[in-house]
Amino acid sequence: MDRRGWHRRGYLPHFDGDEVRQFVTFRLRDSVPRERLEAWQDELRMLSDAARRVELMERVERYLDAGQGSSVLHGPRAAAIVEQTLRRHDGAQYDLHAWVVMPNHVHALFTPRQGFELSHIVQAWKSVSARAINRLLDRKGQLWQEDYFDRYMRDGSHFERTMGYIEWNPVEASLCATPQEWPCGSARLKTSL
Repeated sequence: MDRRGWHRRGYLPHFDGDEVRQFVTFRLRDSVPRERLEAWQDELRMLSDAARRVELMERVERYLDAGQGSSVLHGPRAAAIVEQTLRRHDGAQYDLHAWVVMPNHVHALFTPRQGFELSHIVQAWKSVSARAINRLLDRKGQLWQEDYFDRYMRDGSHFERTMGYIEWNPVEASLCATPQEWPCGSARLKTSL
């Protein structure tokens, strides 16, 4: 099924197109409980749709950066599995521009190559990494939240801001002093930011 253009998959709308640069966030299943999301939505119901979306997204990001949930990706071996999975088809199915594996979520900025759909790429990342992490931790069950957040890059400035956001996320979450110090992110591979 070709999903080019706007489509819905689960709760969130997604935009997919040939060679469209994409920012994707996916998180562990227990990182933001449904009850917490519903409580925030109830608190924000009086805001306009646009203001509600922005505030909800900011609350989710702060909650994620506080390392809520099991945070199994804080373990270096589990985080390395995710990073290896992200980088596996870089240059073949997509071009990976920036990424970071946080304790309970992942950010990636990439451009799918022609013929490869955003949803298939993200699903592959999640399924391959979940199987390997579950095997590593001797556990079963769902690792990742079903849906993911994505945003296409409108222009070069949006792309640069998003790259900075991704690479500085561990610093903003007080996990390290500089982006290059974080062990599972693209910033450590750069000589300077």
